[in-house]
Order: sequence, then C-alpha cells, then structure tokens
Amino acid sequence: MAAESRLHAAPLVIGIAGGTGAGKSTIARTVVAELAGESVTLIEHDHYYRDRPDLTFEARQLLNYDHPDSLESELLAAHLDALCQGDAIARPNYDFVHHRRTDRTTSLEPTRVIIVEGILIFAEPALRERFDVKIFVDTPADIRVLRRIRRDMERRGRQFDDIRRQYLKTVRPMHEAFVEPSRRFADVIIPEGGNNRVAVEMVVERLRKALRG
Repeated sequence: MAAESRLHAAPLVIGIAGGTGAGKSTIARTVVAELAGESVTLIEHDHYYRDRPDLTFEARQLLNYDHPDSLESELLAAHLDALCQGDAIARPNYDFVHHRRTDRTTSLEPTRVIIVEGILIFAEPALRERFDVKIFVDTPADIRVLRRIRRDMERRGRQFDDIRRQYLKTVRPMHEAFVEPSRRFADVIIPEGGNNRVAVEMVVERLRKALRG
C-alpha cells in the first residue's frame, strides 16, 4: 500500500531561478543527472515566449524579452497542473534566432520530479506557488554577462553590438526590477552557479530524501 501511494503521489516540482548566465541550466542538468534513478522532466521557461507573428523580424528583435509579460506563464502554469494531475503536455518550442515559436511541440509525460528553470519564474506568483522547492542561483554580474555574450553569439546567432544594446536597454534593468527582488522567495540560494558542487550535492540529497518520503 505504501509503495502504491508513493507511485500515485503528486510529483515534486522544483523551480530554479537566477539572472541570465547565472548557471541555472548547468544546475538543472546536474540535478537531472544526479537523479538518474528517478523519472525527471526538465522544462525551460524560455520555450514559453509569446509568439508574435504579427510583427516583422526587425520589430521582434526590439521586443523586451526580459519582462514577465513577454512569457506565456499562464500556459506553463496550466502545463504544470496537467503534469501534476498525471496528464501529458505539448510544450512549445521557441526559435531564438528568428524570435518565433516553431510549428512543432514537444510531448512531455508526467514524472516524479519536475524541474522548471528560468530567470523570471519566481517573479510570477502563479508559477511560484506551484514549486515545492525554490532555488535561486546567485552569480556575480560580470560572470553572468560574459556567459550571456558567449551563449548568444555561439548558439543564437547574435552579433556583439546587438547583445550589448539589449543588455543595457532591457536585460540589466529588468534584472534589477524583477529577477533580483525575486530571490527573497527562494528556499535555497546557491552562490557561484554550477561551480558550487557542495551546494548542488546538498540540494540533490534533499530531493532524494523527499522522494523516499
């Protein structure tokens, strides 16, 4: 009976937030790897950027992608509810080169652990209240901006001047307005991002205990 109740128990939902380039994805992937014996789903908030087919590519380039309104968080909240109820979801896929959602979705099945990562997930009350564990990754700004430059140039086809313009115009002010204040909602704060192996191991052990319980 105990084994059956654990099988049908609500999944453990973990939120991992922090500034751009903080190391959220590294920590999320590490936690997934460490919990390899469990069934784990990883959801990136970035895939829920609103689609704007009504705008030209040039106009989409100028949008503020660091404001909470740029993301369809209500859809992510609905998807988390569905997964917690045992239903599969069709997660959108976002093309960061063209600033559009693609025509294809990714099917995600319910699992015992759901990890959600994104810069603004704690700034949204509807998402925040759905997390059983909230982790904030705290990394110095100079390291974060260097990581963002590298990522955007290597993986998203951006030019340095465009990255600099976006950082100064929206990324930094939105971080100060929404991301940094949201750290007060965290249960755990991990300094130095994915390089803090001790903190990551402590988080993983805490999750293992919760799953065993």
